[in-house]
Amino acid sequence: MLILLVLGAAPAQAAGYRYWSFWKWSDGAWAYQQQGPAVYVPQDGSVDGWRFAVSPDSGQDAARPGAAGDFAAICDSTAEQPGRKRVAVVLDFGSVADAPGETPPERRTACGVVPGNADSAEVLAAVAPPLRYDTNGLLCAIAGYPKAGCGDQLGAADRPATTGAADGKHSSGPDIGLIAGGALVAVLAGGAVWQARRRR
Repeated sequence: MLILLVLGAAPAQAAGYRYWSFWKWSDGAWAYQQQGPAVYVPQDGSVDGWRFAVSPDSGQDAARPGAAGDFAAICDSTAEQPGRKRVAVVLDFGSVADAPGETPPERRTACGVVPGNADSAEVLAAVAPPLRYDTNGLLCAIAGYPKAGCGDQLGAADRPATTGAADGKHSSGPDIGLIAGGALVAVLAGGAVWQARRRR
């Protein structure tokens, strides 16, 4: 009976979520941003990165922006202004395989000139309007892309066909089957211990 309950409660395998992930350029590579854009305040000379893709909800396994965060190349032609900071932004709209039924725009960069205390959400609003948020404050669209949907969860059958290093992806996240199998083994082991204690 206990086994049936565990198996019945196991969720269907999911391929991931279609969403915008947030990154920062650090030590010559993209690092997953641990703070939300409305909390993180980038310094002058920083580079924010955004990537739209179908990715697992596990931070470092999300698809990274496909272009380097070269601040000099992005902001070199933008003059400094007293009392303001420059923040470079890389926008990667992802691949056709990741798109929700519409053609993704070309990858692009921008240099935001914003007040010194501006957070990354304000930087993004300055360089890539319009932004779209859901009622919970989740960023759904940058520069109007995508037109609909927000952090949609996809099943295994919906998983994009093109994945791998060429598309900026890494691991597809933990194997749900292995996790469920491990949970079942743990339940069986616990049941055996309980039965042994009853016989004493």
